[in-house]
Amino acid sequence: MPLASATPLMCAGITGYPLRHWHAGAGRRVAIIGFGGLGHVGVQIATAMGASTTVINNMEQQMGDALQTGAAGCRTTKDPRTYDELASSFDLTISTVPASFELDIHLNLLAQDGTFVNLGVPEKPLSVEPYSVLANRRSIVGSMSGGIPETQDLVDFCAEQRIGARDEMIEASYLDEAFDRLVASGVRYRFVIDASSFAGERSRESRPT
Repeated sequence: MPLASATPLMCAGITGYPLRHWHAGAGRRVAIIGFGGLGHVGVQIATAMGASTTVINNMEQQMGDALQTGAAGCRTTKDPRTYDELASSFDLTISTVPASFELDIHLNLLAQDGTFVNLGVPEKPLSVEPYSVLANRRSIVGSMSGGIPETQDLVDFCAEQRIGARDEMIEASYLDEAFDRLVASGVRYRFVIDASSFAGERSRESRPT
């Protein structure tokens, strides 16, 4: 599947490439924190790679979607038992959360030599207690988008595995409403803007009043 024919929808999944870099696969236990635009694609990729994948999310109403997408389990951040029962359970944890969160309780989910990968950009700096990384020889890393070779590799993989994002096509005139829904977590799970609708917007703006 050549890159030139790939939709923007699939290229967006390149942010999940750390799953391949940190060897998500058969026999590996992976947690995806946040089941949004990135998380719902990450679950599909991790599962297709053979990993046992668990979603940790703050919205209970998305649990059904998470399981349908391939997650072996789904837990909510609001359940006080979640972090106790899943302590030291995962080899790899991918955080897609853009908001500030407590890093230590998520590091405690990692097993021996586990890795926590941060993909989100919280508004406040993340802080960590030293013992959270000393225990189990845990690592904290980050990752941004990949280059063309990584993107092509992931596009090919998603094409082979029939992985796709759930999207809602919108027109340029709907951007304000789309932003409000995005802030309110009312998107399942990506907006895709119809590029042709920008021409209509420009045409209307150029008309004399």
